[in-house]
Amino acid sequence: MTLPRTRLTDALGCRYPIVQTAMGWVSDSNLVIATTKAGGFGFLAGATIDAADLEGEIKRVIESTGGSNFGLNFHMFQENAAQCIDLAIKYRLKAVSYGRGPNKETIARFKEAGVLCIPTVGALKHALKAIELGADMITIQGAEGGGHTGGVPSTILLPQVLDAVSVPVIAAGGYSTGRGLASALAAGAEGIAMGTRFMMTSDSPTPKRTLERYLSTKDAQQIRVTLAVDGMRHRMIDNEFIKQLESAGPIGRLWIALRSARKWKAHTGMSTGHMIKTFFSAIKDDPSAMSQVVMAANQPVLLQRSMVEGFPAEGILPSGQVAAAIDNLPSCAELIESIVHEAEQCLERLQARCVPPTDIESE
Repeated sequence: MTLPRTRLTDALGCRYPIVQTAMGWVSDSNLVIATTKAGGFGFLAGATIDAADLEGEIKRVIESTGGSNFGLNFHMFQENAAQCIDLAIKYRLKAVSYGRGPNKETIARFKEAGVLCIPTVGALKHALKAIELGADMITIQGAEGGGHTGGVPSTILLPQVLDAVSVPVIAAGGYSTGRGLASALAAGAEGIAMGTRFMMTSDSPTPKRTLERYLSTKDAQQIRVTLAVDGMRHRMIDNEFIKQLESAGPIGRLWIALRSARKWKAHTGMSTGHMIKTFFSAIKDDPSAMSQVVMAANQPVLLQRSMVEGFPAEGILPSGQVAAAIDNLPSCAELIESIVHEAEQCLERLQARCVPPTDIESE
């Protein structure tokens, strides 16, 4: 059987109900172009694309794919949030995605321009709030997902949200195969969204050394949640930096945070004098809280260290648990083709099991 069209494919104009999520320093124009040409729907990571380059990246995708059937991800707390909003509207992008999202007025601007709003949520209450603000679709990310993530597994969160909302729901967190797509469609989702699986492709800009670290992780328990970086639930691959941070006491953690910021002062603006002054000031107050503040501010640099510069031991490695089950780096086209083929086979087998009742049973 052919993979059925869904409300997601109809609304987003993509061939298959497969979404490539926006990953910082990963979801660039090349990855979005590869995803789009393969029949999926891609999001640019507006939060980590330099403001001076963002419009160029958008135009490059449009020119390479022949349209604006892709999306832009952004956060309202980033400095150029207004620019992201204006560009999404200017180029009539198909959709925007976000976590901590815009208010009703901004969402109304998107709606007026025909830009779909697709927030990502990790709890039922957040889905309901997103609907109240005007979301057109909802992406639920189960606890298996990478980066900042909630604590509810996909198998629990998906049916909760499906029962509570009428807009299309996209399932994320733990998906990488056609079996996963088939199961999500059978459960009532309109498609799946994947981050880690698209990051682990040959079209990803992620450095070879970092990808090798992902490929070598075979135990899903090594892809765990930590609060050490910024005090929020953050799923990532265990590495030397995280272990050092977690094993330190409050003052030691503060020192690591400040030393890390100082190490890349060109990005963070942390001078030696500022570091020492902040350290002694925080000791008098709350070193644990200050370390989280500094580390949160330093997080983009830590992410860049591993995902751009290729030093997986010195930065952070956001990852869904599904990375432990991935052992190859196909192109986006090969990946999507294999997922679609496997999903179609699964749905055929499911349909074959639905044997109509006999005449005796139906009487």
